[in-house]
Amino acid sequence: MSSGTRPARSRNRREHILAASLELFAAHGVQHVSTRQIARAVGISQPSLYAHFASREDIAVELCRRAFARLGERMAAALAEPGTPADRLRGAGLEYIRFGLEEPAAYRVAFMLESSVDDAQGPAKLEAGLAAFGTMSGFLREVRGTSEATEIAAQSCWATMHGLVSLLLTRPHFPWANREELVRHHLSVACAAALSLELKEPDLSSKQCSFSATA
Repeated sequence: MSSGTRPARSRNRREHILAASLELFAAHGVQHVSTRQIARAVGISQPSLYAHFASREDIAVELCRRAFARLGERMAAALAEPGTPADRLRGAGLEYIRFGLEEPAAYRVAFMLESSVDDAQGPAKLEAGLAAFGTMSGFLREVRGTSEATEIAAQSCWATMHGLVSLLLTRPHFPWANREELVRHHLSVACAAALSLELKEPDLSSKQCSFSATA
């Protein structure tokens, strides 16, 4: 066997591990899949798997990193197209939604499995996700200027797109309207709000409007 064949086989084996893990994680959740199950799905021994990844969490992080990178690239390409800020932002939003619907397994692992990685691996996943989010938030800062209101607008737009994709993936039997019209309307509303400089901010000073995350 030539020396050049071994690296190619190693890369292929690594890709097979990632592909099998993606399907298993998306179907069962990262915490409910073992490296033994992954190795069995690939047709290798568990020690052979550890030659490529140190742990199940390392696999999950790599899948998240790749998913966020692909999403960021698609959104960046849309934002680089000629057109008005609204046209470009809608194009980026459309790429976000298309990514989620075209790659549902990758989207689920990256966005919808809350406990996909342990605390030690969490920062690596967060960094990858922030890079993708930064594609859109950076664009809005260029258009609106840097401010807390702009950051709120970016996060709200991001969360709105995530909400639609998540519902379309998890509630396929809901009597949805025409999908193309639904997506078009959703993006028009979300992007108009994100680009508006005249939105009246709600009064969140009262205790009744206090929000806090729960574990």
